[in-house]
Amino acid sequence: MSEEESGPGRPHTDQGDGPDHPHEHDHEHGHANGGHTHGGHGHGPGWRPLGGRIRHALRPHSHETADKVDAAMETSVRGMRALWISFAGLGATTVIQAVVVAVSGSVALLGDTLHNAADALTAVPLGIAFLLGRRPPTRRYTYGFGRAEDLAGVVIVLMIAVSAVFAATAAFDRLLDPREVSELGAVAGAALVGFAGNELVARYRIRVGRQIGSAALVADGLHARTDGFTSLAVLAGAGGTALGWDRADPVVGLLITVAILAVLRQATREVYRRLMDAVDPAIVDRAEATLRGTPGVLDLGQVRLRWIGHHLRAECEVIVDPACTVVEAHRVAVEAEHRLIHTIPRLTAAIVHADPLPHDGVDHHALLAGHRHDPRGGE
Repeated sequence: MSEEESGPGRPHTDQGDGPDHPHEHDHEHGHANGGHTHGGHGHGPGWRPLGGRIRHALRPHSHETADKVDAAMETSVRGMRALWISFAGLGATTVIQAVVVAVSGSVALLGDTLHNAADALTAVPLGIAFLLGRRPPTRRYTYGFGRAEDLAGVVIVLMIAVSAVFAATAAFDRLLDPREVSELGAVAGAALVGFAGNELVARYRIRVGRQIGSAALVADGLHARTDGFTSLAVLAGAGGTALGWDRADPVVGLLITVAILAVLRQATREVYRRLMDAVDPAIVDRAEATLRGTPGVLDLGQVRLRWIGHHLRAECEVIVDPACTVVEAHRVAVEAEHRLIHTIPRLTAAIVHADPLPHDGVDHHALLAGHRHDPRGGE
């Protein structure tokens, strides 16, 4: 797996469920949420040099809605920039290929050119999603509009599926009805341009998508990679034709269809996990370790995290001394949230509930016994 697909520093396992991982601390979340003027206390994994701590102490650090909207806008701006740059790259690739199509009359290259032009338009659903993500929560959409990115991811997955169908159909058509192509050198060159343009766009989208936590942008990058495979099919077909094998192009096209299906599986898994609120188990482990290391926390209850757009939210239960006051229990909960925000990449908020340590057989949740469900039984 390439670095772009696994994320910088992300463990190369098959369990990654999100663009971020517990080993990279992108302080964009940091108080991209705004910041909090709680004095410098040892954060362990979240330790920063003296200059960073000074800036942390001087910068207003609130969790107000306006600050979180600013953070969403910042990441959305980066996403929009990635879309515009990749759109320009695919647009230039399409123009170059169109010129060669006019000269050579290559139907294969024409299909690849039209495909690249259509794929550049995947920027539309993602752009809409990023713009929607900037909107603050409402009385109806109390968590905001970050989920629009997941819907855009579904659209992109469907586009990849259409790409596979398109490639397979074109390959079978040419297998049954081979066509002569002129200017094979120009066709091969245009195919290389198509592959290079799509691969560069793919790497850029995947990298930025990982950095800002956008599964949809990652899926779009994988989509661009499938288009590069299609261009390679045109190149291989031109080479086979030059050697006198008129069915070289459709045979290679069928092989490329298989590769596109493999990418479709990867993109589908990425978007499916996001829709199902999946996170990397390593992030949960790190959250639990952070909570256990918070002064005043005696044990843990449920710890849950979910993605909303390209940000994480957490819901946690901590066990505290039953003899402590409400104010003291609240202080422990606030400290736990503060440490989580500093430690978990892209975490914007955590609801930390303090429960008293059970003693003498007293069940403090007896009233809710028939209404609670422990989700920790599965993966």
